[in-house]
Amino acid sequence: MNGSRSRLLVFQIGAILVLITFVFRLWHLQILKGDYYKVLSEKNRLRLVQTEALRGIIYDRWGRPLVRNTPSYTVSITPAYLPEEEGERRQVLRRLSELLFSSGKSAALASPVRASPDLEALVKEGMKNPYKPIVVKKNVDRETAFFLQQEHLSFPGVQVEVEPIREYISSTLFSHIIGYTGLIPKEWEASYREKGYDLSRDKVGLTGIEFVYEDYLKGEKGQKLVEVDASGREIRTIGYERAPIPGYSLYLTIDWDLQAMVKEALEEGMKKAQSPVGVAIVMDPRNGQILAMVSLPSYDNNLFARGISYEDYSKLEKDPNHPLVNHAIIGQYPTGSTFKIVPATAALEEGVITEKSYLNCEGILWVPNQYFPDDPTLAQPFYCWIHRYGKGHGPINVIDALVHSCDIFFYKVAGGFKDFRGLGLDRLVYWARLFGFGEKTGIDLPGESKGLVPTADWKRLNYGEVWVLGDTYNMAIGQGFFLATPLQILNATAAIANGGTLYRPKLLYKMVDHEGNVVEEFKPEIIRTLPASEKTIALVRRGLRETVIRGTAWRTNWPDIPVAGKTGTAEFYGPRGPKGDLPTHAWFTGFAPYENPKIALVVFLQGGGGGSENAVPIAAKIIRYYFDYLDWERQP
Repeated sequence: MNGSRSRLLVFQIGAILVLITFVFRLWHLQILKGDYYKVLSEKNRLRLVQTEALRGIIYDRWGRPLVRNTPSYTVSITPAYLPEEEGERRQVLRRLSELLFSSGKSAALASPVRASPDLEALVKEGMKNPYKPIVVKKNVDRETAFFLQQEHLSFPGVQVEVEPIREYISSTLFSHIIGYTGLIPKEWEASYREKGYDLSRDKVGLTGIEFVYEDYLKGEKGQKLVEVDASGREIRTIGYERAPIPGYSLYLTIDWDLQAMVKEALEEGMKKAQSPVGVAIVMDPRNGQILAMVSLPSYDNNLFARGISYEDYSKLEKDPNHPLVNHAIIGQYPTGSTFKIVPATAALEEGVITEKSYLNCEGILWVPNQYFPDDPTLAQPFYCWIHRYGKGHGPINVIDALVHSCDIFFYKVAGGFKDFRGLGLDRLVYWARLFGFGEKTGIDLPGESKGLVPTADWKRLNYGEVWVLGDTYNMAIGQGFFLATPLQILNATAAIANGGTLYRPKLLYKMVDHEGNVVEEFKPEIIRTLPASEKTIALVRRGLRETVIRGTAWRTNWPDIPVAGKTGTAEFYGPRGPKGDLPTHAWFTGFAPYENPKIALVVFLQGGGGGSENAVPIAAKIIRYYFDYLDWERQP
């Protein structure tokens, strides 16, 4: 009996102790640590997340959108919401990896060399800041994103976010101008980190207008307070701590219709001339506005915006015609006779010639050897293009030399011959640079080339040879070492068209904020004014006009649209033709109307043969289209 009472007493004491322990624990949790756990609970339930700013839209000059933002799906992991038990966590990560990176779903990669990430390693690294989401994959297809949302209870810690992505509306038509966005490249990480970019999430402009105006297009990110469930999935937005501010929208100087027509005309011309690379640019010579700029072949910039596959990237990289390169501003070529406007202007202005100066062209110019001038067998021949017909141009002045593109006239004007003293190399170089050759035009696109205006020092340093008279002759007709981009040729032509002002080419027409306020408008920017008299410019202009009326550019000669221009056929080193001739680039540059130019243009066909035969017809189509269908200044 005593034993039973003792056991009952022990049981009662034990029960009382357990009850006291529970009460103490409850008091500890509710009273002593109540505030602490309340804060912890709130932190678990509420999350401060960054909200993306909408990137600014890019339009043509009339407000037609060239690019827009569309939704894309990004999958991320928040380490704090993953299962604590290691086996469960691994299972979630394994299933997620299979879903996102299994065969057939890994085609869309953010980088050509990126492979399936090690999710375990990502989570381990992310535990340093466990509430910060880690991006696992961007541009996830809609089907997979919806599946993850539907099965969110099976994927604790995995979130699907909707983010804006660039969609280039007419991709290949404007790709060299607009460029594209993408993840921040390794080599740029330091500079973008300093600017506050999130290297794992943010996309930036990588080329074109998207790159140049990145600071204006990106906008400002915001922050919002959201409520999340136990798996970390966002349930609702509590409020905005800072609303995102959309980026500025850009209106370009480009006209969509003109751009499309220029591309069509260029494609037809390239096909006819069997040219693999072509460029056509149209500019307003009165202010430097670029109205159209086409470089072919082109590429689809949407491939980059969505995350280009390795196969697509490799194909573009290996293409021998370099579709990723904007040949209008990066390609450097011998310009042939289009350069002759420079020695013509220089020689007239420097008093080397007048309108009445006649120099003889016999088809071949024999230049005596500088060391053995009396030995005719060592003389070097320099040809005018007309020599192939067994004749020369005879006595010819500057107007007719431009009209008939006489090479020997410009050899003599630039380098002199016997008793006639020409410009000489230094003055030829000086005037070439005044026209903008050998320096970037400063157009608002990245990667522009400077071209090359060679000098005696340049040749000595690069070839270990002295400059000879023949080098000056070659440069005078846009051959030899001289190189220029199509845009440089156009800008020089525009300076002749407008009376001597070299403008900086521009693509930005205006910039507006998200409320429609104009924050920046196009203003013409003068690079320099040519130190040439009105009379000199007028003579060169007249030479270009008569080139169209009775010279090599006769295919643009119409009674209703007076055109002025210059053809070019530039030799370059390559496989020789059946008659032993070097291959040639075809060029045409000009402006219209002659008296009051509204447009200037350049057409270039790589390996396209003769400028008169192949480049001029393309220019003719472009000019006719502009004045027949556009010419917005003429419209009511």
